[in-house]
Amino acid sequence: MESKRNKLAGKHPSYDKLGMSEERKKKKLAYDKKYQETEERKQYRAKLNKANRKAGTYGNGDDMDMSHTKSGKIVKEKSTRNRSRNGQNGKSSKK
Repeated sequence: MESKRNKLAGKHPSYDKLGMSEERKKKKLAYDKKYQETEERKQYRAKLNKANRKAGTYGNGDDMDMSHTKSGKIVKEKSTRNRSRNGQNGKSSKK
């Protein structure tokens, strides 16, 4: 019997599947690195990590994340649902 949990494993469109050239991948990775180094992104991550620790879910393997809502509130949410929602098709990336 196939595991339901891993049915979609490996299905995410990687850079290769999207047809990105090596040069384009390099540019994308450089952009991502620069973006994540900004003070705003550091504060965003720090805020979520602090909330995650306070909620007692940081590093305990319960598959829970702290997620921002549209109103700015931080709530506990399954990591798979939180990380899969990435703002495609003009939709907000926030719950």
